[in-house]
Amino acid sequence: MNTTKKALLMGGLFAITSTANAGYEIKTGEDSKIIFGGYIKVDTRYTNGNIEANDYWYGGGNVLAEDQSNFGISANETRINTKYIHGDVTGFIEMDFYGDAVSGGGNEIISNSSNPRIRHAFIQYKNILVGQTWTTFQNTSALAEAADFGGPLVASAFIRQGQIRYTMGGLQVSIENPESYGGNRIATSDTAGDGAPDFIAKYTFSGDWGNVSVSGLGRKLESTLGNTHSAFGYGVAGRINTSGKDDFRFQVYGGNVGRYIGVVASTDIVGEEVEDTTSVMVAYRHFWTEDMRSSVFYGNTTTDETDRDRTHWGINLFKNYTKELSFGVEVGNFEMAEFDADSNYFQVSAKYTL
Repeated sequence: MNTTKKALLMGGLFAITSTANAGYEIKTGEDSKIIFGGYIKVDTRYTNGNIEANDYWYGGGNVLAEDQSNFGISANETRINTKYIHGDVTGFIEMDFYGDAVSGGGNEIISNSSNPRIRHAFIQYKNILVGQTWTTFQNTSALAEAADFGGPLVASAFIRQGQIRYTMGGLQVSIENPESYGGNRIATSDTAGDGAPDFIAKYTFSGDWGNVSVSGLGRKLESTLGNTHSAFGYGVAGRINTSGKDDFRFQVYGGNVGRYIGVVASTDIVGEEVEDTTSVMVAYRHFWTEDMRSSVFYGNTTTDETDRDRTHWGINLFKNYTKELSFGVEVGNFEMAEFDADSNYFQVSAKYTL
């Protein structure tokens, strides 16, 4: 049930509405409002193995000479966001605390402080969006629910970047910020020359049964010698409703998807060759009761030029004690088969949604 409080501000009347899992809404005028949201999340994580990944696994990491254990407690995933709506114009900004610690964060000796970083910052006017948000290539509803920050990122489309996007029904087209991961003229004193934006198109079929999106990606990549190469990738992803509140989620990608998949599990260009990547992610979420659910997920990415073969699987259990408060436990394994390396992890999370 909504709770509404009213107060005077600068001689006018405004309403603050609090709705569970929807943040706090302040009505500022006839057709304008500000919405504050986010959540506090605390993760307790134990890892053991020869891949170093203490906070979460992003598809890569240092391979250790021998198995090591690590235990940590962190609140870095905690995030806050603000949305301002005025008629047909929406502004949105969100940050969490996974910022680069090298640029001034704290340490485990004294403060454990973490730097904030921008996740989203965009303006939307009717069908046009400009700013930084999830890439159009990605279907966010197909991400697996996980205690690990990103779940099976190794095989998921997962990028936030600057873009200009147009939406018309189920069709979205965009130009987005380019980056030749593994290329550019980094070996010389020249400025990196990503001279053309990435072009993306996606069509989403949706209904009471769920949704399925088909996306395509076209880019110009620059090698370390300054030569340009064409790159094309594709993807099919979606979430299908099954029995009751259960759902099946999947992502399949191929071609020259490079940095768009698996964070660092795939590169865009190696020498003068554009990398081919194949990724598959599947997840099933089952509701045991109205307030208790589990997901089991699996993701794998393989590449041709760098011969990578990387996998992440996990299984979890979440329980909501109130609409705002939930606890979860997850066990899983991530592997870099080309290095004969893997680590197991056990994680307990507490999440309070504003």
